[in-house]
Amino acid sequence: MVRRQLESVSADQTTAMAEPPLKLKPGTRLVREWNGTIYTVLVTADGFDFAGKSWRSLSMIARHITGAQWSGPRFFGLRRAGKA
Repeated sequence: MVRRQLESVSADQTTAMAEPPLKLKPGTRLVREWNGTIYTVLVTADGFDFAGKSWRSLSMIARHITGAQWSGPRFFGLRRAGKA
């Protein structure tokens, strides 16, 4: 019984982790105010432009801005389509 419960929990976590990445169109601008400063990120075809540099992920940008581990999409207030 315990084994089945553990397998069920494991399967639930695997499914949750398998969500597809956000689809952002190149040219989209993401704006976030943090500690009185406004930050703007430009979505490009191969990643993001921020502070004159190219970045692979929003999470790397959020970490750079805050100095802490953040989910980039969460930091910029992004949600998946169909979720309220």
